[in-house]
Amino acid sequence: MSYRNKTYVAFASEDILSYRLMEAWRENRHIDFNFYDAHDLFVARDTSKPETIKRNLRERMKNAKQIVLLGSPATKKKGGDGVSFLAYELQVALELNLPIVVSHLDGSRKGNSANYPKPLTDADYYTISVSFQPKIIKYALDTYVPRFAASAATGERIYIGSEYAD
Repeated sequence: MSYRNKTYVAFASEDILSYRLMEAWRENRHIDFNFYDAHDLFVARDTSKPETIKRNLRERMKNAKQIVLLGSPATKKKGGDGVSFLAYELQVALELNLPIVVSHLDGSRKGNSANYPKPLTDADYYTISVSFQPKIIKYALDTYVPRFAASAATGERIYIGSEYAD
């Protein structure tokens, strides 16, 4: 597999503004948050056929070392519907065994089953749940992701309050 150094951000189309906010955090020199965006690779045109879009999504994900999933009720619905592009992205993430940081847009720190798509819960997939804040997302990418491959853990994990302290 090619060298993986990108972060893939997966989200329901309803949550695009939150993705745009993550990009703004990255560009703000006063916020310590950065990620190499896998969405910059293999850009698909809106007029592309679904097969072409899915092929490009898979190529982007093959170059990613981690995924940030923006958790919301729309994520749960679309991620579990089996037909949306988000459902396809989750299927590929599981196939590629990529670490997944679920960032809850509702601010939840304790995980939130209302935001978890069925493919992750059905697979009892090892994920970390965090609130939608740059510091804790960065912390998860820096700590959970390196331990993911060597871990035998399953299911959703959360950080206790101390990881959220400044």
